Amino acid sequence: MITDPEILKKLIQQGSLLPKEEMLEVSRKKGQLFIGIPKEISFQESRVALVPETVSLLVANGHRVLIETKAGEGAAFSDNEYSEAGAEICYDRKEVFQCDIIFKVAPPSEEEVEMMPGNQTLISALQLSIQPKVILQKLMQKKVTAVAWDYIRDEEGVFPVVRTMGEIAGTTSILVAGELLSSFSEGKGIMLGGIAGVQPTEVVVIGAGTVGEFATRAALGLGASVKVFDNSLSKLRRLQNDIGSRVYTSVVQPKVLAKSLKRADVVIGALRAPLGRTPCVVTEEMVEAMKTGSVMVDVSIDQGGCFETSRVTNHLEPTFIKHGVIHYCVPNIASRVSRTASFALSNIFSPILLEMGDHGGCKELIKNDFGFRSGVYIYKGTLTSEVLGKVFDLKYKDIELLLLAM
Repeated sequence: MITDPEILKKLIQQGSLLPKEEMLEVSRKKGQLFIGIPKEISFQESRVALVPETVSLLVANGHRVLIETKAGEGAAFSDNEYSEAGAEICYDRKEVFQCDIIFKVAPPSEEEVEMMPGNQTLISALQLSIQPKVILQKLMQKKVTAVAWDYIRDEEGVFPVVRTMGEIAGTTSILVAGELLSSFSEGKGIMLGGIAGVQPTEVVVIGAGTVGEFATRAALGLGASVKVFDNSLSKLRRLQNDIGSRVYTSVVQPKVLAKSLKRADVVIGALRAPLGRTPCVVTEEMVEAMKTGSVMVDVSIDQGGCFETSRVTNHLEPTFIKHGVIHYCVPNIASRVSRTASFALSNIFSPILLEMGDHGGCKELIKNDFGFRSGVYIYKGTLTSEVLGKVFDLKYKDIELLLLAM
């Protein structure tokens, strides 16, 4: 202890005994992301990967976003909105593909892969049914890390993009059916739903997954009478519990289904197959027996469809009539409501991209986040998807073993 008054006085004058500010550690941004968003060129793809609000959030967190001019046009977002949000507007398409992270909705075309210099990260959908082998091989040659956003899992093990797009498709399918039932769409001139004193519209939903659940919710909300068919009793039970209504449910038995189809005004095909083609459960004979002017919406058409009479249509010519029944068989139904779908995608990916930045980049997030790692199908040029390996007869390696070896 210091007792000499002269020494104490000198120390006080120097400020040595005065209280000091505590120096706290300030967290730093571990890695700046450089994200490129190209304009979608796939047929009738109107969605955009990130909306201006998400771009603003990313830029505020120190990341760069380069977006091709008119990339948000299909979802009614202008270049000015993106510019105001802090994005850099790019007028040369090749520049976007020079970014470290390419973030897009549809899988890349061969031309787009050619523009990529390599050693980058690609985040997009993976469409197994139309994914060409040559594109996979070129991505592997360029040492690209490719992530399929439809295979990314959240903390509960759910595929958030698949579920969200399913919710949109299910609800939209009922809205489409309601429009097609009207007199001005060659329909029967009836309102989808019901009012006092008038028999409610009868809706048959085939499939009790996310699409089927939200189609059922929308139809019930409008006052329609709904019947749901599925081969899984657990899915039917879950649907009833989630909806909170004792809606009519049944396993897919041809005679019972055919009887319900005869009385139906609207049929929603919402069956999904884990791999390969959707099972075709509605035969042409069943369609012939349906009421003239009734509507069939085949949401499963991107996997082949669950109606025998289905064939692929598009947003410009979405319907055709067969055996007096109006068929709507557009594969990308979410593009019909592209602005809503774009917001939904951004809501899913904004926290993922921020987490990616905090981890120092995509490679680190893959190592630390199992849910994100689930979507990886090419890691630094090595194919890691068993399904793609077997389908295209390509060598593949387990990503867990690859990460352990590095």
